[in-house]
Amino acid sequence: MTKSSRSLIILSLLLASTAMAPATLAQQNASPQPDKIVRKMCDYLKSLQQFSYRAEVTYDAVDPGGQKVQHTFDMETFVRRPDRLRVNAAGDMVNKQFFFNRKTITLYDKSAKMYASLDVPPDIEAALDKAHKDFNLRVALTDLASPKLYDHLSRNFPDSRNRGIDKVRGVSCHYLVFDRQDVQVELWIDAGGNPLPQKVVITEKTSPQSPQWTALLNDWNVSSKFDDSLFAFVVPAGVQKINFLPAQKAAASGQEPESAKTRR
Repeated sequence: MTKSSRSLIILSLLLASTAMAPATLAQQNASPQPDKIVRKMCDYLKSLQQFSYRAEVTYDAVDPGGQKVQHTFDMETFVRRPDRLRVNAAGDMVNKQFFFNRKTITLYDKSAKMYASLDVPPDIEAALDKAHKDFNLRVALTDLASPKLYDHLSRNFPDSRNRGIDKVRGVSCHYLVFDRQDVQVELWIDAGGNPLPQKVVITEKTSPQSPQWTALLNDWNVSSKFDDSLFAFVVPAGVQKINFLPAQKAAASGQEPESAKTRR
């Protein structure tokens, strides 16, 4: 092949790439608005009376010296509306279980052999809200069980973009980005018949080293049937009961929330 022939091939490839760019941009402009996709996902989740899923979570931690390291844990979550929720989380730095059984929320630290309980209102949204406000207790991805999930997303992230179709573990997904000054959230939602979230990435833009929190969601079961016993905490032998530290005292002492390593 002569040098001029090679040049023609390279030039034709460049022209082909250039010609494709406007089409890709046009496809992005023609994509559904993020608001519509998120509302569809939230409405679908809200319609499910019982469901479960697993998640593989990685998160960055920044040590006092400014070095960023990554930790991992696995989660499994069980939801039964309107008043049952359970989360199991286990990993290199986390070994906890969360129970909501209509009357109480219990957080059990299996490694420390301690648990704490608090009385809460008899529905998922109100129970999670009280735990967060009074004790700064947040557990990863439990917002997916909230009937007000769409309100939370639309209120907290007014700037949103649809980046088109992307694949997560072979599943075609709507790739959405939500921005505000301090946080960016990337969300991948199944573009097929069941608009379930498949991946979440949260970037703390204003924190040192811009740490990220990533969850890959899988094993969705939307036809589950759960007994009351799944959501009931039975105190194991040798486990000590402690009290949650109120949010004001935790803030004053500079202590992290009890659930800091399983938050979002």
